[in-house]
Amino acid sequence: MAKMMEPRFKLSRRLGVNVYGHPKAMNRAGNGSYRGSKKLSNYGIQLLEKQKLRAYYGVMEKQFKLYVDKAMQSTGVTGEVLIQSLECRLDNMVYRMGFASSIREARQMVNHGHLLVNGQKVDIPSYGLKLGDEVSLREKSQQVEKYISNFTHFEGQTLSYIDKNIEMLTTKLVAIPSREEIPIEVNDHLVVEYYSRR
Repeated sequence: MAKMMEPRFKLSRRLGVNVYGHPKAMNRAGNGSYRGSKKLSNYGIQLLEKQKLRAYYGVMEKQFKLYVDKAMQSTGVTGEVLIQSLECRLDNMVYRMGFASSIREARQMVNHGHLLVNGQKVDIPSYGLKLGDEVSLREKSQQVEKYISNFTHFEGQTLSYIDKNIEMLTTKLVAIPSREEIPIEVNDHLVVEYYSRR
């Protein structure tokens, strides 16, 4: 399976935004080593926003383009539909829900079959959660101390579209997130413009 191999902190500094949420990711960003310190053309700015969005969700270009194409064919606002689709990926939601400390760890958990969706094992990271879907750890995976610690001591942002039951070790997608609720720093309009001109 293809994956983004560039070191996480280096990628964050290159993009000029902390795409991984780690407190140390931007420690050296002030030395002019990232793109935010360089003057970019309009095309370069659009490209940068596209790269940011891909990095936030850890999606490769070929798969990302499929999300863009689907969003462009929808009846909603293209940028909002695109980001909602990415946000509702199972691997991302496992991270947002607190089962994993990073999206990379979340993807690994999904690949290894540690998660259930509505009681059924799902091992496809790109699986799209729907409104009302419940995510939980498999019974055997509930014995893994790291996963329990992640979930019970989650330090991430509390999101209104996710409902957590700490005692039952379950979470539910209780609303489709609006663009304003999704905690990423990306100009989705520029991402759409980038693909519209291609």
